[in-house]
Amino acid sequence: MIANLRPAIVSMVLFTALLGLAYPLGVTGLAQLLFPAQAGGSLIRNAAGGIVGSRWIGQSFRDEGYLRPRPSAAGEDGYDASNSSGSNLGPLNQDLAARVKADAAALRGESDAPIPVDAVTTSGSGLDPHVSPANAERQVLRIAAARKAPAAEVQALIAANTEGSTFGLFGEPRVNVLAVNLALDARWPRAQR
Repeated sequence: MIANLRPAIVSMVLFTALLGLAYPLGVTGLAQLLFPAQAGGSLIRNAAGGIVGSRWIGQSFRDEGYLRPRPSAAGEDGYDASNSSGSNLGPLNQDLAARVKADAAALRGESDAPIPVDAVTTSGSGLDPHVSPANAERQVLRIAAARKAPAAEVQALIAANTEGSTFGLFGEPRVNVLAVNLALDARWPRAQR
């Protein structure tokens, strides 16, 4: 029995050291060396150097002078990174239909422009950092009025922060909400509230 037990214990210790310690540390070290920004969370810093968010995690902006993200079902108030998920409500769910209807009515009060689907629907993770160019375009007049800025300049700033399809093949064009809002603050600073 001891003759069979010894190789099993040695194998367990060896593979735990290799696959539980050496491999994860090696992959982490290689990622830090080759892709430091991505391995560090793709963090975005403000002009003072403080971390304001991540390129890949959305956050809520409610002020009139900011580009607003799509709705979020992550957490009670949305955009809770520790509670990332969709609502799991199906298309026939009455709660979902009522929320979409209320959101669409509120958006109709802001503008007569067509309402893009991502302006009233949540993403699967609830933390989507992007909106469609149509959603961003719909918000230009509100942002320009709140910042007392020319609408054409706000529109140009959004266009400058619009990303195309990945590798020209995957996904749709998209606008990173945090990047646009930081650019808006850099161009037309807001008073601290």
